Amino acid sequence: MSRAAVATTTRMAAEEMRRASASAAAAAATAEVPAQAGSRWARAWPPSLRWIPTSTDRIIAAEKRLLSVVKTGYVQEQVNIGSAPPGSKVRWFRSASDEPRFINTVTFDSKENAPTLVMLHGYAASQGFFFRNFDALANRFRVIAIDQLGWGGSSRPDFTCKSTEETEAWFIDSFEEWRKAKNLSNFILLGHSFGGYVAAKYALKHPEHVQHLILVGPAGFSSETKHRSEWLTKFLATWKGMLLNHLWESNFTPSRILRGLGPWGPGLVQKYTSARFGTRSNGELLTDQESALLTDYTYHTLAAKASGELCLKYLFSFGAFPRKPLLECTSDWKVPTTFIYGQDDWMNYQGAQQARKDMKVPCEIIRDPKGGHFVFIDNPSGFHSAVLYACRNILSVDGEEGLSLPDGFISA
Repeated sequence: MSRAAVATTTRMAAEEMRRASASAAAAAATAEVPAQAGSRWARAWPPSLRWIPTSTDRIIAAEKRLLSVVKTGYVQEQVNIGSAPPGSKVRWFRSASDEPRFINTVTFDSKENAPTLVMLHGYAASQGFFFRNFDALANRFRVIAIDQLGWGGSSRPDFTCKSTEETEAWFIDSFEEWRKAKNLSNFILLGHSFGGYVAAKYALKHPEHVQHLILVGPAGFSSETKHRSEWLTKFLATWKGMLLNHLWESNFTPSRILRGLGPWGPGLVQKYTSARFGTRSNGELLTDQESALLTDYTYHTLAAKASGELCLKYLFSFGAFPRKPLLECTSDWKVPTTFIYGQDDWMNYQGAQQARKDMKVPCEIIRDPKGGHFVFIDNPSGFHSAVLYACRNILSVDGEEGLSLPDGFISA
């Protein structure tokens, strides 16, 4: 999960709901139906007349437009991870549909025998967010990026999880089924933010398949210190705190506002991307073309049927504190790990430092001086150098030298 998601929840709830709270909430409650890609009613309406102008086909089309800026060839596929009857005990099949589940997967052309790098996106994002990284990384790795179950162009089953354990299984087990379908093993696993949380939990359960773990601004390594607990307790006693906590526990997500705003939703996303990766960016600004393509892609992935996004309240309490902190599992770590943080990342690298104390495997922490939470967008060249450095022992099997951190990077 990314702070962008938490901050957006707060900001959107405060700003947009002041102007359109009643109408947006009411529309959101009824607009979920046409958002479902499988809805016969939704398909009956032309896209221009739908309240929520998106669908799975439009997500894939937006993905294709965004990836048009990538020069490396790639193959996009929907990987079938199986099916099960309604009511199945398999947690991520528990819905009214017995249709097969698919994971949207993009595999980039690579050199023969290049090590495999699997990339997991964060909360309120999809694999296309790595569009600035694919070319450079594909020069050294066999890069595979996926949309996690319930996000992006992947299947969006009804989210029926009711506990932290079930919710973790939704992502970990579906990813494992995808791995089996792709016949992968001994790969490098990179996860950003919430994707870092999933990657870490997966590596804890299936360490035999992960050669190296790269966690980019990962969620799940924070804990409620006494100071934070006191501040949070006081804040939750205010009307703002009570409202935001109620929205959190009600699973009110940023996407719900987008759906409620209908055809005005893309404008809200455009304001966010222009600010976060433009006026408020401390790194390399997006070009006008990149900004337009990312805005279009982000809208379609967020406005589609609610599924994976509903995990939030089961995995994190208000304030983005993990209900099952990874700090409690570090003594069980079996995979060499590299943490990468932007200098202005809201995810505190000190959580990684605390985790490293209990790890019995190699662990290093890298800080990029020019990036924020989306360091791979803010400073792509620096991020690529950090990834290569993290994998230097894997890439240097033939005696290659020269993989080092750029000037200004900090090994924390």
